[in-house]
Amino acid sequence: MPAGGFVSQHGAKEYPGNLTVFVTVTCIVAAMGGLIFGYDIGISGGVTSMSDFLKKFFPSVYRKEEADESTNQYCKFDSQILTMFTSSLYLAALLSSTVASTVTRKFGRKLSMLFGGVLFFSGALINGFARDVAMLIVGRILLGFGVGFANQSVPLYVSEMAPYKYRGALNIGFQMSITVGILVANILNYFFAKVHSGWRLSLGGAMVPALIITVGALVLPDTPNSLIERGLHDKARANLQRVRGIDDVDEELNDLIAASEMSRKVEHPWRNLLQRRYRPHITMAILIPFFQQFTGINVIMFYAPVLFKTLGFSGDASLMSAIITGGVNVVATSVSIYGVDKWGRRALFLEGGFQMLISQILVAVCIGIKFGVKGNVEHLPKWYAILVVLFICVYVAAFAWSWGPLGWLVPSEIFPLEIRSAAQSINVSVNMLFTFVVAQAFLAMLCHLKFGLFLFFAFFVIVMTVFVYFFLPETKGVPIEEMSLVWKNHPFWGKFIPDEDLPRGAHNIELGKNGTFSKST
Repeated sequence: MPAGGFVSQHGAKEYPGNLTVFVTVTCIVAAMGGLIFGYDIGISGGVTSMSDFLKKFFPSVYRKEEADESTNQYCKFDSQILTMFTSSLYLAALLSSTVASTVTRKFGRKLSMLFGGVLFFSGALINGFARDVAMLIVGRILLGFGVGFANQSVPLYVSEMAPYKYRGALNIGFQMSITVGILVANILNYFFAKVHSGWRLSLGGAMVPALIITVGALVLPDTPNSLIERGLHDKARANLQRVRGIDDVDEELNDLIAASEMSRKVEHPWRNLLQRRYRPHITMAILIPFFQQFTGINVIMFYAPVLFKTLGFSGDASLMSAIITGGVNVVATSVSIYGVDKWGRRALFLEGGFQMLISQILVAVCIGIKFGVKGNVEHLPKWYAILVVLFICVYVAAFAWSWGPLGWLVPSEIFPLEIRSAAQSINVSVNMLFTFVVAQAFLAMLCHLKFGLFLFFAFFVIVMTVFVYFFLPETKGVPIEEMSLVWKNHPFWGKFIPDEDLPRGAHNIELGKNGTFSKST
């Protein structure tokens, strides 16, 4: 292969290499870090709908739930203490992500993943044996620390290990493991709800995914990027040869070393994030996770059993409906794995946004017609309940192949090495901050906004879809170290990227009339 490689349609070099069994297994094992996040999302809503759990820790909510059916259905679960049980984890994850950034940069992605597993295991153990609300909250905080470390390191790990042609599909393995964790948690909740104090089994069961990521972190190799950052060039070469399945990795290795040397000149990555050249990156690091949470998805996933109970489902029926939505989530995520490197990121974002908008409006209409603004309903016909669940499933499917996986994939692949850990930390922090805000406010918002809550989130879906259309460039098939070309050639962001930030040989790349890139002679 001639020096300088050859140019893709984005103007970036295409490095040689194969999708090896080794890198596939490595990325899948690493992506299992998403299990701890997904399991917690699924389990917390289930246990908060279990009578034994409410009676022991939140007796006032239990009494309100057991009140006459004429009680306003929108407000029956409204309790700030109950929502704090769910949302405290995400506040802890927000705090830990800044520490995780330093650990990830200085000591490698593996160690950060290991910390995540150990902390999550400790929190699960405490929650399983909890005797009072304080013990529950302490356990949740430790779980949050674990999630903060895992969500900081796993997407970066997979993006750096995966061949760029398959980076999207392999990185979405992280989101797939989140959805599998949610589904497994929903299934366990369904069966454990029939057991006395089954909530202990549900909460303590989080130790299993924690063990998976802990063991995985011990056996996985570190990424070539991380090894180079720590000056271990020989190990990085051997690792790169193994993950690419070829001996000739000089070009990619040299580009990684060059990027690392540039990043070493950056003494204050946090301060440098404010520089003009990083304006596109910091914008995406903030707005993508913000928008991801304001799709409203986590109010469905956190509180699915509670929400379905609010809509008049019995205890078993509400948990079963949560299993159905969890199953749809898993299946739809596989669509994204198949299509993200074929159709591109933008196509999935835009289609998913349109589908979420329509389904949210339909859910709001259905609930509004039956419950009105007072929230009183004597009987909810079975066919009507099924219709609401169907529309929610359409909404979940749209999220699962768009904002769900891409909300983690796109930020992890767009940051240059010199700000990668710091920018990813901001991405995780913003995600956890607004996950906390939405989780803490949801039940109160449901009580006050009624069916209008779904229209509230529908408005944000419109805003985020317009944002993607005008401001998010396509990153499909572009090596991470060549991503500056994508920003340089964007009609809005191009003015922020100086020529010296472009990779070697980029000045010989011209934009053709058909919108593709080619090398000038």
